[in-house]
Amino acid sequence: MDKSFQIQLEEIIEADILIGIPSYNNSRTIGHVVRSVMAGLAKYFPRAKAVLVNSDGGSTDGTQEEVKKVQIEDFKTILTSHPVYPIQKIVTPYHGIPGKGSAFRTIFEAAKSVNAKACAVVDSDLRSITPEWIELLIRPIYEEGFDYVVPLYARHRFDGTITNSIVYPLTRALYGKRVRQPIGGDFGFSGELAKHYLTKEVWETDIARFGIDIWMTTLAIAEGYKVCQSYLGAKIHDARDPGSDLGPMFTQVVSSVYGLMGNYQHLWKEVKESQPVPTFGFHYEVGLEPISVNVERMIRNFKLGVKDLMEIWRKALLPETARWLDSISRLSDEAFSFPQDLWVRLIYDFAIAHHKGSVHREHLLKSMIPLYLGRVASFVKENQESSVKEVEEKIESLCKVFEEMKPYLIERWG
Repeated sequence: MDKSFQIQLEEIIEADILIGIPSYNNSRTIGHVVRSVMAGLAKYFPRAKAVLVNSDGGSTDGTQEEVKKVQIEDFKTILTSHPVYPIQKIVTPYHGIPGKGSAFRTIFEAAKSVNAKACAVVDSDLRSITPEWIELLIRPIYEEGFDYVVPLYARHRFDGTITNSIVYPLTRALYGKRVRQPIGGDFGFSGELAKHYLTKEVWETDIARFGIDIWMTTLAIAEGYKVCQSYLGAKIHDARDPGSDLGPMFTQVVSSVYGLMGNYQHLWKEVKESQPVPTFGFHYEVGLEPISVNVERMIRNFKLGVKDLMEIWRKALLPETARWLDSISRLSDEAFSFPQDLWVRLIYDFAIAHHKGSVHREHLLKSMIPLYLGRVASFVKENQESSVKEVEEKIESLCKVFEEMKPYLIERWG
């Protein structure tokens, strides 16, 4: 832990609430985030002793200076009551391997040091955060006895396709909790859970670099902590065409989910069905930024994958599954369709191959991208005229197929 950071924490001794903001070159947006956090703490938790920790990854654009100079102007008109304690801000560099996980570790250490009862982390590039987010992430822990709060956002029909097609349905089928956005980015957690996270040997691994969100959520669910979700409205960020520039994100997320399956296989094999989790917050409709989707390019990438990658896929798939893929690759763009049960079988088969190491894991994960694009293209084609509610019903239908086919996973997992 950074020495000056440790000295600042020792001066605080104890706090009720700790809010962490990881950052890296976010000077343009972090001022708004810090103001929203401070307003939320002062408005909703005026009697709590609160600490705000900015865990920075070496910003060179003045991010840390922005945090230090933020003040809430005209307190009386913004806030319903004055805080009994001033909100203390700590700006610290984090140490360790680059990535969000190292920033979170610093925040967990701060929570442990000041013995915080309730904590939250929020992204430093949020344009849509309001003071109410702080109430919704903290109150279920501070007053209702929960250990972990997952965000629930309103999203465009075709945004968050990795979550919708893999992470949500697979996590739900494995661990039995219907946590809709397990890799949301903004979380609430108890001080006890923060201490528990620090006991785990993940901080020098790829999970700490690339998969900290899904690791936090999976551990909280699988190890029996009390989990809920809070509706925060829209999360405004730079939305992208799900078929463009996936980069390493797909492989990093799927690698983390698959790695955790190996860690918790003794637990998920016993889970028979899923249950809803309590949800806080008022659910309201919001205007969302449009997303353009190039379906033709995604189908073209899928067909190229069938042509070039079948040799790798055959090592993970049953012969009839490989034949099924080959047959849909011959469909015209107009007739193209990628069935749900084929998709679920693929996700399970690749999980098994990843677990057994029967194919080089990095090659295996990269080879999945054309399959993912084919499935997303099919989903977009099917739902061009669908409402947000109808799209959500289709995702629910996919989740049920994941649950119904779980015995297939267990049988082949070994």
